[in-house]
Amino acid sequence: MLRGSMVALVTPMAEDESVDWKALDALVEWHIAQGTHAIVAMGTTGESATFDMSEHIEVIRKVVEKVDGRLPVIAGTGANSTSEALELTSKSKDVGADACLLVTPYYNKPTQEGLFLHYKYIAERVDIPQLLYNVPGRTAVDLLPETIGRLAKFENIIGIKEATGDIDRVAKIRQCTSESFLLISGDDETAVDFMAAGGCGEISVTANVAPAKVAKMCELVLEGDVEGARDIDKELLPLHQAMFLESNPIPVKYAVAYLGFMQNILRLPLTPLSPEYHDQVHRAMAHNQLL
Repeated sequence: MLRGSMVALVTPMAEDESVDWKALDALVEWHIAQGTHAIVAMGTTGESATFDMSEHIEVIRKVVEKVDGRLPVIAGTGANSTSEALELTSKSKDVGADACLLVTPYYNKPTQEGLFLHYKYIAERVDIPQLLYNVPGRTAVDLLPETIGRLAKFENIIGIKEATGDIDRVAKIRQCTSESFLLISGDDETAVDFMAAGGCGEISVTANVAPAKVAKMCELVLEGDVEGARDIDKELLPLHQAMFLESNPIPVKYAVAYLGFMQNILRLPLTPLSPEYHDQVHRAMAHNQLL
C-alpha cells in the first residue's frame, strides 16, 4: 500500500541539460536512507513536460533499477494526449514501475466526461496500479469527486493525488469511493490536515529538501499523533512556502543544488531561481537545520 511521504523527485541535470545519472543515483540512496516511503519519478517536479518519451522512460527505468525493490516507485505518466499517456503508462509498466501517476490532461480543458473516458481508456489497456492526479491550478481543469467515484470502480485505479488544497475534498471524494481508495495529498502546506481527515500520505515537493522531517511528520499523523505532526509541520512551513516562491520545480532545484547533490540546471522554459529569493530559501533551510 502506498502511504506516508512520497517524494516528487527532482531530476538532476548536467551542463548540457542531459540527465546527471550519478546525481540521480545519489539522490535515490539519500531518500532511502532518510526514510522516504516512496519515490515519484518524472512527475511535475521532475520536469516531465520537457522530456521526450525515451528520456522520460529511461529516468523511470534508472530509478526503478537503483531502488531495487526497497520502496515503491511511482512513475509520472500523465499527458494532455490520451495516446501519449497510454504509451508512457505502458512503457513504465515494462521497466518495472510499481504504479503510475496520471495528471489530468492539461491545456485541453476536457469536460468531466472527457476526463472519465481518458482515464478509462488507459485503465482498460494497461494492467498496472494507477493514481489519478488533480491539480487544477496548473492544468486548468478540475477532476470532480463524482467523476473520481466513477473512475474508482476500475480495479487498477487505486487512488488520487489531490492537490487543490481543499480539505473538504477528502470527505467529498470518500463519499464517492470505497475505504480502500487511496487519498493522497499533493499540497505540502495542507498535507497534515488532509491526512488527519482520512488521507494516507502525501506526494511532497518539500521532501526533496527535508526528507527525514517530512517522513516523520507523515508517520506521526498516520499513527494518530496529529499534534506531534503539526509541530513538525510548523517548523517546515517556511520551507513549504519557499518551495513555491516561483513555479515548481524552480525553487526546489535551487535548494537541492545548494545542499550539494546536483547542479542547479533546468530546461527552458524554466529558468533558475531569481536571486532576490535566494536568501529566503536559505533562511527556510537554516530554520530546519538543513545547512
